[in-house]
Amino acid sequence: MGKIAVRLDTDQHRSLARWATDCAEHVLPTFERVCPDDDRPRRAVEAARAWATGELSAGAARDAAFAAHDAARETADPAAAAAARAAGHAAATAHVAGHAAHAATYAATAASAAEPADPAAAAEERRWQLARLPRGLGRAAFPG
Repeated sequence: MGKIAVRLDTDQHRSLARWATDCAEHVLPTFERVCPDDDRPRRAVEAARAWATGELSAGAARDAAFAAHDAARETADPAAAAAARAAGHAAATAHVAGHAAHAATYAATAASAAEPADPAAAAEERRWQLARLPRGLGRAAFPG
């Protein structure tokens, strides 16, 4: 049985995108420590924020998302790759709201991979995410 899509109005979609962007930005230093000269994930985060404020088209945000995913593929570091993917999915949320859940999941993955000796790293990241999740967007952020 398929998942039931959550319908969002424009304001909710933009709010969800801001939250996804916060999730990605929280772990972005993990990527930037490993790849300090690669700004594609940072640009994806900036694009996601710009879309959420109406300053950028969904198509331009989507292009930034693809670039962040390219950056993820080009690094061998699992934590850095997950952080770049979080940024890519945050930007892709402009195109499809469902990407927000992936941004959060990749952020938790990045936190866990960055701290392999800490079995609670992913759970701590999820708690951080939940504390910032706008009211009424739980089903959109964590479907299923």
